[in-house]
Amino acid sequence: MLNSLHRLCDQDELKQRLSCLAEDASPTWGRMNATQMLKHCRLVLEIPLGKVTVPAPPRIIRFIGIVTKNEMKLFNNGIPRNMPTFAELRAYECANFESEMVELLHTLDQYCEFADAEKLPDLHPLFGKMQPKDWGFLEYKHLHHHLKQFGL
Repeated sequence: MLNSLHRLCDQDELKQRLSCLAEDASPTWGRMNATQMLKHCRLVLEIPLGKVTVPAPPRIIRFIGIVTKNEMKLFNNGIPRNMPTFAELRAYECANFESEMVELLHTLDQYCEFADAEKLPDLHPLFGKMQPKDWGFLEYKHLHHHLKQFGL
């Protein structure tokens, strides 16, 4: 069974790993610090909530996104390191670590409430058509990817 933010045990696992993150933790790859990572993860979770929008990418990039989504589901692959991201999801200006942690955990709970209420959108700008199980899987994979980035 694929991990998903729609499963309580996977939500709890991610929250437990987040609780182990230290403000001064060093990433094993990439340029974000721990505070920036928390904000970035929150911004990504806000896409299905309709709080953050990203522009539609060029067709070829969207095609790659759709293929990547299907490959990740088929092979349960992770997200490759140092992938480019939408400018709207980059965390340049951040509050302090504690505030960003609280905001991420709050947004994670909001996302889960949204999913439980069956309010998730059926389209993602990069990954194309989405079913609720796609959202749960991809959002889990994204958080997992960044927690691994910080050794968690």
